[in-house]
Amino acid sequence: MGLSWQQGPLSPGRVGRFLVPDPLPDRLLFAEPLRRRMRVRLGGEWIADSEDVVLLHEPGRYPVAYFPLGDIAPEVLKRLETVTDHRDLGPTSWFAVHTAGKTAQRGAWQHIGLPEHAREFEGRVAFAWRAMDAFYEEDERILGHAADAYHRIDIRRTSRHLVVCLGDRPIADTTEPVVLYESGFAPRWYVPRADIDETALTPVEGQTFCPYKGLADYYDIGDAKRAAWSYRDAWSEVARVRDLVSFEPDKITVLLDGTVLELEPGQQVTPHGIDRGLTADEVAADPPH
Repeated sequence: MGLSWQQGPLSPGRVGRFLVPDPLPDRLLFAEPLRRRMRVRLGGEWIADSEDVVLLHEPGRYPVAYFPLGDIAPEVLKRLETVTDHRDLGPTSWFAVHTAGKTAQRGAWQHIGLPEHAREFEGRVAFAWRAMDAFYEEDERILGHAADAYHRIDIRRTSRHLVVCLGDRPIADTTEPVVLYESGFAPRWYVPRADIDETALTPVEGQTFCPYKGLADYYDIGDAKRAAWSYRDAWSEVARVRDLVSFEPDKITVLLDGTVLELEPGQQVTPHGIDRGLTADEVAADPPH
């Protein structure tokens, strides 16, 4: 997703390439100012509030927000004896994050032996996302991970002919599909419910959430498990796919203008980062819209 996750240009599985004569290093880290006000809440208290956040984009991970020490409430950071080693940024000291209402052990960290080329992170601390109660940009809660400025969604309507079938059984047939283009992913095709045989869709338990689109519900189609999904109440930014249905081309036959769609690079969703999980409970706890 975005710059360094999923199939982005800094991710290990990128689908494009840099037009340079020499091979790139195996790992490229990227730092940039967020240029948005970000706040952190723990135990009912605001513990950080900054307009000077720096984001770290690291291959295979979601962006991580680093706050200046001066923008963190006094006395909330209790340095631990724990020191780990970041493969690129060196020794990393850990903190317990403490308020009157809550303590998060190993809730924050600071790189204390930075190489010269990474001085942007001098005097900065990052908070473990799931250990905090919530992160905000201005007054809106940010779910899942820091927002990646390079992650974009474009939605386009089209008159192309899209057919979905399970064996000989037609499931959907439309000339009004909507295609969703999302950074790092292959195109996803969404179908209006009026053009779907909904008796073929069996709702299943277990939702997932996307920080950019909202909660996804899933459906079995015959023996094809979780072969379709829908953002029944998609967030306002992507309202054009609200309550439409998309189908997995590796689980059920999807034809676009007569051509069978195959699973493309970037189409298989990696459900969470190596640094944290994403759960639907986060949305239920405090929806941002």
